[in-house]
Order: sequence, then structure tokens, then C-alpha cells
Amino acid sequence: MMIFFDWTLLNLSRLLPPDPGVRLRRCSALLALCAVASAASASQAAPCEGAQRIQLRQPVTLTAQQRQALQAMEPLRVTAVSAPPLVRYDAASQRYTGIGPDVLCFISQQTGLRYQMLPTRGFTVAEKIQQVQNGQLDLLMPLSSAPERARLGLFTQPYYDSYYAAIAPRGRRLELQSSADLARLRVGFVEGVVMSEMLQGLVPQGQWRTYQESIGPNGLFAALSAGEIDVALYNRDFFAQERFQHELFDLEVVHVLREFPRSYRFYLHRSPRHAELVQVMDQYLAAIDIRDSLVEHQDGERRLIERYVQQRNQRTLLQAVSLGIALLGLAGFLTLRHYRRLVRRLSDITMHVMQQQEQLLEANRRLEQLSQTDGLTGLANRRHFDAALAREHGRWQRTGDPLSLLMVDLDHFKFVNDHYGHAVGDDYLRAVARALQASVVRATDLAARYGGEEFVCLLPETDSHSAQQVAERIRSNVAALALPNEQAPARGCLTVSVGVATLTGGRHDALALQSEADAQLYAAKHAGRNRVMATVLTGA
Repeated sequence: MMIFFDWTLLNLSRLLPPDPGVRLRRCSALLALCAVASAASASQAAPCEGAQRIQLRQPVTLTAQQRQALQAMEPLRVTAVSAPPLVRYDAASQRYTGIGPDVLCFISQQTGLRYQMLPTRGFTVAEKIQQVQNGQLDLLMPLSSAPERARLGLFTQPYYDSYYAAIAPRGRRLELQSSADLARLRVGFVEGVVMSEMLQGLVPQGQWRTYQESIGPNGLFAALSAGEIDVALYNRDFFAQERFQHELFDLEVVHVLREFPRSYRFYLHRSPRHAELVQVMDQYLAAIDIRDSLVEHQDGERRLIERYVQQRNQRTLLQAVSLGIALLGLAGFLTLRHYRRLVRRLSDITMHVMQQQEQLLEANRRLEQLSQTDGLTGLANRRHFDAALAREHGRWQRTGDPLSLLMVDLDHFKFVNDHYGHAVGDDYLRAVARALQASVVRATDLAARYGGEEFVCLLPETDSHSAQQVAERIRSNVAALALPNEQAPARGCLTVSVGVATLTGGRHDALALQSEADAQLYAAKHAGRNRVMATVLTGA
């Protein structure tokens, strides 16, 4: 730890800019980093959160030597770049959340690896990268790979793919048919990101402008709104979240740079022990499923509505208090001389309060709808389905009417994401959701997204034969979409497999119905996919 502290002091002047105010803030941040790193080396790392949102698609086996080496390793000094949904810094709790922290937390719990998140909010992206390369920090997340970065540090395998986008003020009507059209525009981006290499040969160097941060009075988006630049180059998915968080509704994506895909990874200081750690992390990154974490942290719209409702409640309370004081003052004067005018005024005020209450109720209804709806497909979400299954199972116990459940899974969907990208995969999921809605038409039926590429359909008062007809209609409607899946073993179009389970008697609980439907889905997969398999649960 003393070596790290001495190195920081010896190189402090090289990291500090000439501006005195900035030098003072940066010096304070460096000293705070030293203090926190010292505390981290003297104590165990605090328990992390978010591991429950990460799943393994397949087991990962480590040798006893690997586990012993990880558990004997000093706690990693970790920092992050604000890039929601991958990483978001919560100033209230002073901690980092997001997909990256969830993945790191999961790997640490699986292996016994220890780490400490260090507050480096006073540094730019470029400075954080330099601190990892110099050994002041052990790990930075997230970061996309580049040859110079790979030469000076170590990258893990990627755990998130995305694209950069050109962002412009709404209504500017910039016609960008391809990335080559950027050559005629003034372009801005955040210092430290991999943009200069991407722009070589596209944009004259004199038309670039870099910024220390994306948000803030001197940041990238403020410069774009002020007209200092024509477009801002920024990660498409990060902007989608920050647009809601910082209410950047005057800006919009005008072009996606699909020829420059970006893969985000963990970046470590180059050393023999970290090279062994990268090998272990790559084993887990190749086997993890981050879908639950992705759903949890792509929450920009929900955060905006919650903030709106909170502000609306505060304004409504203030209006109510102000209204009470005003009424007390008006009552004595107007009751004697202007009785009729007072009645009209009270009527207008009452109507205004009722309108405010109706707006608040509508916002609350919207929040309730969002809590029960899958944000990607518009279908009911897992929470809504679980409640409906419990309710309909109770109805079946009372009436004895047959209850059917369909489990629908997209065949070879991993090849879609790997070959066409997650954006196309999302389009496929929305198309399949529409096919389910067209196939499940009764008001009493429910189609829901169960998770990832898996869907469920709950069919009350439906026998096994009718349920199989619905399942076959779903299978046929999806096949009719003719969605290409060239990398699948059959090299054809996207198909689905359906498992059907029907309750007709006995004392089976809701979990048994769900397990049987899942078993039939597995049987359909095992039998060659693109088919329907069904069973009936009776009193036997």
C-alpha cells in the first residue's frame, strides 16, 4: 500500500491540469483515493449485491489451485465509468449499480475473489484508464477494447455488445445516410473513449472536439444543445438511459454506427496474477446469463415516472396548503360582500384540485401498468403471470374446470443474438410477442414473457385438445413470420417449441402444472424442436 501511495505522490503533477481550481479538486480526489485504498487493504471487502440477477447457462469448474490463488489474492481496487445500464453511480447511497457490478459480484461469490469499489468520481475516463495501466487501480469497468489499451492492460471476454450513435438536437433534420456523412459536420465525443481510431478517414481532425464528461454545464450534451457541435457520438444504449435520467428530451439519435460495433469488458492492470484472474473471469463470462440484470437496470423510463410522481405529490401538497391559507383569508371578506363570486371561485378551485388528483391517479395507474408489463414486448411480465397463475389455480380448485398452461421457447435463439446482434434479437422477440397475441384471443387468456426468449400462455377453462390447437396456431404463426436464422443447425427461419400441460383433476398445485409444461417443452426440444408436446394431469 505504501508503494501505491508513494507512486501517487511522485506522479501527482503529471496527472494534474494547469487550471488551479481543477488542480485542487483533482488533488483532493487523489488523496481520497489513497485513503480509501488504504482502508480496503486493511479490511475485508464489503459484501456486494446483485449476484442473484446473474445465472449460469452451464457449470463452470475451477481447479483447487485456481480457487486457492483467488482466495489468497489481495482485494482488487476497482473503479467504474458511469455508463447506464452497465454502471450507474448512486450519489445518495454512494455506490455503483448496474450489469457490470452484478457480474463482478456474481464472480466474487462463486470464487471467493474479494474487491473494493473506490470512489473516483473526480477523474475523467482517460485518467481512470491510466490509473489501471500504472497499477494505481486493479480493475476498471466497463471499457471497450482497443489495440493501445490491450497493449498496456488486460481485457476479459465481453459481457455486453452495443453500438455508438450520432445524436443531434430534435428537429435539426440532419440527413445521415451513412457514417461517411459525418465528414461535413462538427463532431464531439467524451475524452478517453475509443473514437479517434473510428473517425480516422471519416472526419477531418480539425472538426473533432472532446469533452471531459457527457453531463454537466460544460459537458458533451450541453455543447450539443448550445450549437457548439452538430452531432455528439455516444453509446446508443447509454444515451437511452441518460435521456430519461437527465431529461434530455430535446436530443435524439439520428444515425447508428453499425459498422463500428463495441463490446464492453473488464479492464485489468497487466500483471501475472491478473492474467490468471482474466482466465477465470473468461470462464464465467462465457457461461453467464445477464438477462435478469439487463431488465433490472434498463429502468430509465421507470425512474423518470417515479421522479415525476414524487414532484407531483410535493406540488399537490404545497398547493393544498396554499389553498387553505388563501381560503381563510378570503372567507371573511368575500362572505359579506361577494358571496356569489366566492361560490364561483370555490368551484373553480375545486375543479382545479380534482384535475390535479386525476393527473396523479393517472400517473399511479401508469406506474402500476409498468410494474406488470414487460418493457420490451408489451406482454404481461413474470410478476403479472405468477399472480394470474395463482388466481386461476384457485378458481380450478373451486370449479374443477380444466386449466391449461403453454410454455413457448424460441429455438436456437442464441444464434440470432450472436449472428445478427441483440438489437435484431429484440426485434424478433417483439415479433413473436405479436404472434402470441394474435393466437391467444380470449379475454380470459393471458400471454406473458416469462424471461429471455421464453413465453407462457395461461388458458382457463380450456381442455387439452383445445390447448394443443392454440399451441399449434402459435407454432404456425411464428413459422409464417419467416424470420431468418442462418446460423442455426437447420439454416432456416426462426421456430418455436411448445410444451402443454392441462389440469383436469387431482390435488396438483400450480407449481406441478408449471413443471409439467416445462417438461413437455424440454421433450419437444429433445424431439427435434419446432413442435408441440402435451400432457394431462389427472387425479391419478
